[in-house]
Amino acid sequence: MFKGLLLYCILFFGVLTAGNAQTVNHTFTLGDTDFLLDGKPLQMISGEMHYTRIPREYWRERMKMAKAMGLNTIATYVFWNVHEPVQGKYDFTGNNDIAEFVRIAKEEGLWVVMRPSPYVCAEWEFGGYPWWLLKDKNLKVRSKDAAFVNAYRSYMMEVGKQLAPLQVNHGGNILMVQLENEYGSYSNDKEYLDLNQKIFREAGFDGLLFTCDGPSQMPAGYLPGYLPAVNGEDNPAKVKELINKYHNGKGPYYIAEWYPGWFDSWGKPHSGSNADNDAKKLDEVLSAGISINMYMFHGGTTRDFMNGANMSKSEAYAPQTSSYDYDAPLDEAGNPTLKYYKLREVIAKHLPTGVTLPEVPEKKKRTYALEVIKISGTANLFSNLGKPIEAEKPMSFEDLDQGYGLVLYRTTLKDAANGFLKIKELRDYATVYLNGKRISVLDRRLKQDSLQLNSPTANSVLDILVENTGRINYGPYLTDNRQGITERVTLNGQELTSWKMYQFPFTTTAGFKYLPTQNEEELQPVLYRGTFSLRGTGDTYLDMHGYGKGFVFVNGHNLGKYWNIGPQQTLYVPAVWLKKGINEVVVFDELMGNHKDLSTFDHPVLSEVKKD
Repeated sequence: MFKGLLLYCILFFGVLTAGNAQTVNHTFTLGDTDFLLDGKPLQMISGEMHYTRIPREYWRERMKMAKAMGLNTIATYVFWNVHEPVQGKYDFTGNNDIAEFVRIAKEEGLWVVMRPSPYVCAEWEFGGYPWWLLKDKNLKVRSKDAAFVNAYRSYMMEVGKQLAPLQVNHGGNILMVQLENEYGSYSNDKEYLDLNQKIFREAGFDGLLFTCDGPSQMPAGYLPGYLPAVNGEDNPAKVKELINKYHNGKGPYYIAEWYPGWFDSWGKPHSGSNADNDAKKLDEVLSAGISINMYMFHGGTTRDFMNGANMSKSEAYAPQTSSYDYDAPLDEAGNPTLKYYKLREVIAKHLPTGVTLPEVPEKKKRTYALEVIKISGTANLFSNLGKPIEAEKPMSFEDLDQGYGLVLYRTTLKDAANGFLKIKELRDYATVYLNGKRISVLDRRLKQDSLQLNSPTANSVLDILVENTGRINYGPYLTDNRQGITERVTLNGQELTSWKMYQFPFTTTAGFKYLPTQNEEELQPVLYRGTFSLRGTGDTYLDMHGYGKGFVFVNGHNLGKYWNIGPQQTLYVPAVWLKKGINEVVVFDELMGNHKDLSTFDHPVLSEVKKD
C-alpha cells in the first residue's frame, strides 16, 4: 500500500523530492484512455501562465502557488515576437528565458506542456508573429508561403535549441508539445499542418505532439495521427466523444483550454466567471479521469505594447486591455482569489487518502498605496519631433521599419479649402491637429476614419498622430495587419501628398527634452515625468483616473497601456521593479493635459467602464 501511495505522489506531483524524480529519462505515451508516464496513468491537472506576462523574479513564487492549488503541470505559449524582435536576432534572456522558466518548474516539481506554435493567439500582438513579417506586403503568415516558412523554420530551430533538451524523454519535464494552435478556426490545410510537424521534428521535438481546437473546429484543425485536444468544452461525455471521433476511437482525453475566466477589451465590461460553477465543472472533469489545462491559472499583465485585438466579419475591431487578470484563480499580482480556494478544494477531493496539498504560501511583499507623486517635468511631443522621413505618400509603420508606438504624419495644406478629410484604412487610432490645435479623434473600434475640415487657412499644417493599439490576433484578418496610415489621405476626394513622418516607437522614454510643468494652452500629446522616494518596496497600482489615453514607464519598465474608457483604470506596478530611494515614472497622455500629480491604490480597478 505504501509503495502504491508513493508511486501516485511521483506521478501526480511530478517529483519525489524537488527535482529528484525527473533526473532520468522518462517515457510519456498515449494509452487508449490515459496518458502514460513510464507506463503508468497520469492525469494532468494543469494551469496556463505565460513567462512573458510575469516578472522573472516572480516565476518561482507563482509556481509554488500552482503547486499549492494542486496543479501538477503548467502550460505556456512561446512568443515568436519577443524572441526575434529583429529578424535574425534572437533573445532568450531575462524575462524571455523560456528554458529557465521550464527548469524552475522542474525544481518546483511541475511538469510542463509546451505550446511553441508560431501562432499563439493569446490576446497577444499579431497572435505572436513578429511585426517585421509584414514588411513584405505579399507574405502570408500561417501558410505554405516560402518566405513565411523560411522565417518560421529559422525561428523554430532556435526554439529547439532552448527547449528540445528539456523534453521528458531527455530527462526534462516537458511532457508534450503543441503543434499549431486552434488552426481549425483559421483554415483546414492538412499539408500546412504536416509541414508544422516536420519543422518541429527537425527542431528536435521528438516526443509527443498534439493539436488543439474548439469542438466545431476540430475537423479542420486536427492532424491525423496526432492527439487532438479540445478547447472550451467541459462536458466529460462530449470531450470523450470528440476526441474519440478524431483519434481512431481512442483517448487519452485532454482539455487543452478550459476557461475559468476571460479577457477584457477596451470599452467593454469586465469579464469573468462564477467560481462555484467553475468548481463544479472541474469536479466533473476530474471525476471522469480527463486531463485539463486551465486557461488561465494566472494571467499577469500584457506589457510593452504587446496587447492584441479581435476582429471578425461580425465584430468590430476590439483591442484588449493591458491587464490580463482574466478573473483567473491567481490574480494579476499573484494573489489567490476565492476561485483559487474553491478549485483547490475540488482538487484536494481527488487526492488519495493520506496525501495533502502544500500550504498556500504567504505573499512576501505587501501591497500599498504611495504618497501622491508630483509631476515635475513635461515633454511635448510636438517639441521633440526629431528628423522626419519624407515621402510623397504616407508610409505604414512597417515601411518605416517600426513595429509599435506612434507615428506623426504631417503635411501642409497649400490651399484654404473646407472639406471632407478621409483616412483610408487607418490603423488604429488617430488624433488630428490643424496648426497645432486638436480638431478630432478617430477610432478604428468605432469605424471612424473621416472628419469635416472647417476654415483652414492657406499653408495650414495638418498633423495626424497615429497609434498602433494592437494588431489582430485571431480570425480571418490575421494576414491584414499593417499599421499606421496604410493607404492614403484625401481631402474632398483629392489625395494629399508630400508627407513628413516622425517616429515614436517608445522602446524607451530616454532622449526627450523636459521642461518644468506649466499650463498647456492646447491639448497636445505630452510626456509627464515625476520622481518619488521609497524606504521600502511593495506592489502598488497607479490610479489613472483623470488621465486620457497612453502608457506608463516606471524605472524604465513599460507597464502597459491605460485608456479612460475602461474597464481597466489602474496599472499594476510589481514591487521588484521599484527600489529603495528615488524612482522615476513617465506617463504619456495623448488625450488629456495639465497633469500635476499621479495617485496610487493598494488594489486594482478593472471593472469601471466610462459612460458617454
